[in-house]
Amino acid sequence: MTQDRWTAVDQYLTATLIGADPTLDAALRASETAGLPSINVTPGQGKLLHLLARVQQARSILEVGTLGGYSTIWLARALPEDGTLVTLEIDPRHAEVARANVERAGLADRVEIRQGAALDILPVLAEQGYGPFDLVFIDADKPSNADYFRWALRFSRPGTVIIVDNTVRGGAVADAASTDPAVQGVRRLHELIAAEPGVTATAVQTVGSKGYDGFTLAVVDAKAAT
Repeated sequence: MTQDRWTAVDQYLTATLIGADPTLDAALRASETAGLPSINVTPGQGKLLHLLARVQQARSILEVGTLGGYSTIWLARALPEDGTLVTLEIDPRHAEVARANVERAGLADRVEIRQGAALDILPVLAEQGYGPFDLVFIDADKPSNADYFRWALRFSRPGTVIIVDNTVRGGAVADAASTDPAVQGVRRLHELIAAEPGVTATAVQTVGSKGYDGFTLAVVDAKAAT
């Protein structure tokens, strides 16, 4: 199997099961025009997030890492009209683009974009009484994954779903001797989850137009939330 084949399959599945979406396509174009890195989730991954939020019947979502708001739109579309999504973005330019994309999507009434370092904002959200959230999506700097996950637990309730993206790193996650900070950050995340008796989790390897990677999916039980 080659990258060309993975990409062709992604394109086929996207065309067949998802189809064109002018709003999401516009968000990608706006991000590209603004010079944002092309590291957003794929349409298939975005649809998966959307479906997981619907299965969860989420009314409140926390997202760590907004980029241009592409995944934000997918998640926010799964919310009821009175639902809320709080998303955190460290880069002011990225946050500006995301706000415009979310507004264009007609979701500004249920999406709150906080600009700044997530580890600075998360304590503020706690002080302000945010949470618990029904679903948390973590897709930010990988060396801080374990710290973000600890905060996700603090913002959880029994049954909260936590999704962490890019946790296979092209297979490098299996290399304990890796000097890549992102790989070590993902390994610390998995070690934290493995040591947490109140969390049930798995990780899924994926291939597609973004190459070989994967995500980690966790569910918080009553013990972790008490």
